[in-house]
Amino acid sequence: MPRRIFNILGIVQCFVALFAIPGGLSMIIEPSGKDLGIPLEILSDSPFESFFIPGLVLFFGNGILQLIAAMFSFRRHKMTTLLGILLGFFLLIWICVQMYFIGFIHFLQPLFLIVAIGEIVLSILIYRKIKNQNA
Repeated sequence: MPRRIFNILGIVQCFVALFAIPGGLSMIIEPSGKDLGIPLEILSDSPFESFFIPGLVLFFGNGILQLIAAMFSFRRHKMTTLLGILLGFFLLIWICVQMYFIGFIHFLQPLFLIVAIGEIVLSILIYRKIKNQNA
C-alpha cells in the first residue's frame, strides 16, 4: 500500500485541526465571538445564544478528533479509513449546518466543504486499496 495516500490523508486532517483547534478554543474562551471578529447577531436564527457550544464542537469534533485521526493515518492504522470517513462526514455536516443557520459568510466555508469531500474520498481510496490487497 502506498504510504503516500495515508500521508496525504494525515496532512488533510492536520489542516482541518490547524483551523478548528484555535477557532474552537477562541469561541470557548470568548463565547461572544468578539475575539474572532464575529458578531453574535449572526446566531439569531440558530439554536445558540453564544458561540460556546459551537466552539466545543469545533474544538473537539473538528479539532482534537482530526488530530487523533491524523496520527492514525500517519501510522497506517487499520482504523484510518473508518475515522477518515466519519470525520469527513462530520466536517461536511458541520459546514452545511453552519451555512444553513448563518449563511455564506466566509471563503473558508466552501474550502472546508471541498476538504471534507477530499477526506472522504481519500479514506475510500485507502479502503479499496486495502480490500484489493487482501482479495
